[in-house]
Amino acid sequence: MAIRKALLISTFFTLSITSTNVVFAAEKKDIDDIQKQKATIENPNNNSDISPNNSSDTLIVTGTRTVNRQARQSASPVSVLSAANLQRSGQLNLADAITRTYASINVSTMGNDAGALTSAFRMRGLNPNQVLVLINGKRRHTTANIYADAGPAFGATPVDLNMIPSASIDHIEVLEDGAAAQYGSDAIAGVVNIITKKSNNGLNMSVQTGANAYNGDGWQYQANIDGGLSLGKDGYLHLSAQSYRANHMVPYTEDHRLLGYKPAGAGTSLYTGSVSVPLNSNKVMSTPKETRENLSIDFGKPLSDGVEGYGLITYAHRQSESYQNYRTPDTVPTIYPYGFSPLETIKENDYAATLGLKGDNLFGFSWDASSTYGADEDDIGNKNSINNGMLSTKCIDRRQNPQTTSAYASSQGCGWSPTKTRAESYRMAQWTNNLDIRRSINTGFATPTILVFGAEHRLETYEIKAGDPPSYEAGGMAGYVGLSPQNAGHWNRNIFAGYVDADFHPLKKWNIDFAGRFEHYSDVGNTLNGKFSTRYDISHHIAVRGTVSNGFRAPTLAEQHFSSINVGATTVSGLLPVSSNAARMLGASPLKPERSFNASGGIVLEPIKGFHIEADAYQINIRNRIIAGGSTNGSNAISALDSLGFVIPSGLDPNAVSTYYFANGANTRTRGLDVKADYLVHLHELGILSLSASLDINKTILTHVASTTANGVSVPLLNAATAGYITSSYPRSKLILNAFWEVGKWNINLRETRYGSTTNMLVYQDWTPSSAICEANGKALRYSNTCFAKFKNTPRWMTDIEVGYNINSKIHLAVGANNIFNVRPRRVNQINNNYGARIYDANSAQVPMTGAFYYGRVSVKI
Repeated sequence: MAIRKALLISTFFTLSITSTNVVFAAEKKDIDDIQKQKATIENPNNNSDISPNNSSDTLIVTGTRTVNRQARQSASPVSVLSAANLQRSGQLNLADAITRTYASINVSTMGNDAGALTSAFRMRGLNPNQVLVLINGKRRHTTANIYADAGPAFGATPVDLNMIPSASIDHIEVLEDGAAAQYGSDAIAGVVNIITKKSNNGLNMSVQTGANAYNGDGWQYQANIDGGLSLGKDGYLHLSAQSYRANHMVPYTEDHRLLGYKPAGAGTSLYTGSVSVPLNSNKVMSTPKETRENLSIDFGKPLSDGVEGYGLITYAHRQSESYQNYRTPDTVPTIYPYGFSPLETIKENDYAATLGLKGDNLFGFSWDASSTYGADEDDIGNKNSINNGMLSTKCIDRRQNPQTTSAYASSQGCGWSPTKTRAESYRMAQWTNNLDIRRSINTGFATPTILVFGAEHRLETYEIKAGDPPSYEAGGMAGYVGLSPQNAGHWNRNIFAGYVDADFHPLKKWNIDFAGRFEHYSDVGNTLNGKFSTRYDISHHIAVRGTVSNGFRAPTLAEQHFSSINVGATTVSGLLPVSSNAARMLGASPLKPERSFNASGGIVLEPIKGFHIEADAYQINIRNRIIAGGSTNGSNAISALDSLGFVIPSGLDPNAVSTYYFANGANTRTRGLDVKADYLVHLHELGILSLSASLDINKTILTHVASTTANGVSVPLLNAATAGYITSSYPRSKLILNAFWEVGKWNINLRETRYGSTTNMLVYQDWTPSSAICEANGKALRYSNTCFAKFKNTPRWMTDIEVGYNINSKIHLAVGANNIFNVRPRRVNQINNNYGARIYDANSAQVPMTGAFYYGRVSVKI
């Protein structure tokens, strides 16, 4: 028996090593070549936070309309992430925990500006907007805070997973397939369905804290509590709450302006003042400081024979702030004699409520009727900043010079500026009403056919409120310029949908699922989507499966109407609303929906009892992809910003002023391979060993790039840098090897993660000599939007470990280290390093910049 188990373990790690070799091969050859090629264990101490919870045997509700299907029995690939596995990731934020434990999801190295203040993840290399998030099968509302900076997440207003209390989560089901025909718009890359706890007893508490040991900063603290109560004799009420605190984590950098020297012809103006400041004063490359409180109430109770009422209420409040580029002491010496780093802030309230009724006998049909209302409200602000235009305002009549004289400043006295303002406010709301009807019909096949049909109405609203006048008047606040009344507005749309789904078995071992869905958007028209899935179980040990589907993603209201301007110390970047005359002047046109076609095929194996392997190849084609397009700098960009009423600070290099807008700029093709394996080993007196491996390989290429005509010249909507954001900033591969060992009162989790390479085209920044010329157009290389530097983040391995101990049946202690060897991304060349403070490629979704994180946790179950 011992020899057999040794052979099985050897086989598992052979598979893992083989998968690793596939990863290396994937980075040397095209993915087309590659595509050719635990029952749930109860912990002895009944501590749910440390049980292995093998996902493959979990009953799922995502991607299928049947009610008794396990994950490994699905016709479409589905992964299940247990709450225990997420907790053992050591990550305090839910999005980060999923990234650590699931190979097909990643996040960028660093968020920029307001985008840093909201969680956004990417699946299979696609945009965060192309993933649909459900809670208990109901569509979740998105954030109102749009990611407005150019990059892989450009335009994203995703569901912010961190606003959901992690203590409320029982498990998460991830459908790795296109599912627009089943769930509607956005389900292009896949679907994340969060299943909440519904027990009516017990009390769970945990406290965790940790920090970056090498920096001595980035402290995080989190407290969780959840418990169940009975509603009468047959109902439940489950309450969950979370409190989270995090401080800035700041890698060491040296600002070019403070070094006292620069290369010949470099554009940086050296600070030569008498006030001494540290070389690492610029903290723009950092993680935000954040406080967050989350609450959820989940309830259900039978109301009469065959009818049950249910509901879920969630609320979260967040305050967060992120650093902007440092301003040297000679900028505003009377206010900030030692210089200052503006902070971009957010005050956010996120709330949702679902109420529903369901029954099992309406003329022989089971039914579910529900209404869900959710909203996200954000106040974006400036802190530790200044409006230099207002500060230098002279007492002259505003009617003589409305651009440079602030009425607000005049009311406060001449030469005055606040140091804190509200820049703008957003509100995104979604009201969704569903009716789902199901019936099992005896059609003469091997098993009864499941017929499901239903209807949905959704009202979406989006609102932008102008900021306080000092945030946008006279050039606006340093760091982030607020939105003026002419950029504000209120928009809404109605979406009506109807769907039908049939699941049947022509033969006992052959499953077929058809789904169709019609949707009407009041602003962008109609769409009809379909999906066909099939699976055949050749034997108990081998099955094959495949799906084809088409999909649809309507442009969000934010993508259609948002605008912003970002002011650096020596640069200005403006996002133009695609519906504005300014954007149309540069070639913009109204946005169209994205259209997708998904195809996948795979195999499910159990070569020996308890050893499971799943491998699925996929292809996702997307037409009319919404991207950051029309990048323009120089005089044309200045004219466009002037037409929107933005005031450009004087003395800037015209080439350092740029604009862009949303555009249907590209068609893409993503091909990939997902492999998952798990094996549970009973070692008798040596405990239980749970082994798992997951691998995602993918590659996105451009199949078409649209062009526009600006000033009589045809211009591609993507340049080399923006093309790289959607094709090569995502890891070429990601491999996770995990071993969880329980013996006696001890448990150890060891995880190895290998991130494949990423490649981005970087802008030549301030240390680029002024004499350097872009050969493509004969213009200056510095700040060029035509010539770029190719930068590759080479593959990286990252090691995580956690050691736990059960003091008794109720108390569990754990200590751990994520990225124990402090692996960081590669550093960029100084001429591509803005101000010397952007030492990493911020848009790469590879190894986090935070390095090693050490933590401790106490969990109590009563």
